Amino acid sequence: MQSLQDQDDLIPRPRGSLPKMCAAVLSAMTIGGVLFLSPERLFGWVAMVILILTHGPLLHGLCLLAEEILYHSNTRHRGRGWSHVLPACGLWGKTLLAAGLAGLLLHLVGHPLPHQGQSWELVLLASSLYPLLKSLGVLGPSEVEVSALCEGRKMNVAHGLAWSFYIGYLRLVLPRLDDSITAFCATKTSSLGRGSRKLIILIPLNANISHKLNEEDDRILFCDNLPNNEIDRAGVRGRVYKHSVYSVFDEHKKAHECVLEYATPLLTLHSMSQESSAGFGEPERRQQVLLFFRTLQDILENSLECRNHYKLILLNDEHEEDPHFLSKAILRNLQQQEKEEYCLTPSPQQEMVNPFPSQSSSRASASPIKGDWHHPDPISREPTLMFSLDPPHTLKHPEENNHDYPEK
Repeated sequence: MQSLQDQDDLIPRPRGSLPKMCAAVLSAMTIGGVLFLSPERLFGWVAMVILILTHGPLLHGLCLLAEEILYHSNTRHRGRGWSHVLPACGLWGKTLLAAGLAGLLLHLVGHPLPHQGQSWELVLLASSLYPLLKSLGVLGPSEVEVSALCEGRKMNVAHGLAWSFYIGYLRLVLPRLDDSITAFCATKTSSLGRGSRKLIILIPLNANISHKLNEEDDRILFCDNLPNNEIDRAGVRGRVYKHSVYSVFDEHKKAHECVLEYATPLLTLHSMSQESSAGFGEPERRQQVLLFFRTLQDILENSLECRNHYKLILLNDEHEEDPHFLSKAILRNLQQQEKEEYCLTPSPQQEMVNPFPSQSSSRASASPIKGDWHHPDPISREPTLMFSLDPPHTLKHPEENNHDYPEK
């Protein structure tokens, strides 16, 4: 396994709006050509084409509606009425509105074909063939469209696993991690440092997880478990959550201790890819692992209670000839954490230095107060907020409060 230096090369980004921009440019070019060749028929042609394209989905929606009403009204829609069934079949919203506006525009501008019957025959023929081609899969959504729809609506397996991993595990244990490490270091001689006081979560791309890390890399040895966290969960009193501490040895045989584990939801992805009934092959598994990593990263970055308590490491499975890739990947991340936290740690309080030494010497000689002015008392270094216990007083003089103004 190999730790990715630049994870952006592997993690898929959310799909953007480039297809919409290309479709808009293509439509504008086509409309411009029609406008140049026959400007008097432009609006009529556009209205008729929109009417054809919208009537097809509406007729296909009627076919879907027959299935839903006859067999699924109680099981899938649970008697929620037409307000739920019609939009689910595509018989409401933008499609119906576009069809109505196109019909109104075609009625106002007239028919672009020489004979009125020809345009309506074309509309009816194209609309009637659309449901057939749609049902046969000729006009069905492409794999990219299905993937974009699932990602946009958070319908992938990876989204559910990432949220389950966060809500059912990480959100419970990460806020308690620092206290567990402190208790562990108080009872045992440990070298858990600043950079290793995080839960390191390993996410291999092939979703192949070893239950014993020393079998994966002999430079990783199990030390001990952190104190158990007992949490009442889903009717189970005192459910136990624990983490394991490992010693990771570098090439100089120096041990670096850290809290380490794999992301357990990857076991589900790997098992699904081994079951033929799941319809989940290796390419789909790899894609779901990448989506799992991206989704979990987004969730944890927006979680205030889990922030700065974790480290996600994405591991590549392309190079497995080195038996110490896993330990090297962990050590690189530990060193990176230590450098980042060292840079963010505030420097110790420094003594104030007088930028004008000549003026300070002259003032010190002329002042009767002993000591340099640039060596303040500890009180001046640590400002405090002081409250008075006296009752509030008015800003006016007491005599002014009884002053009678002369009448004009």
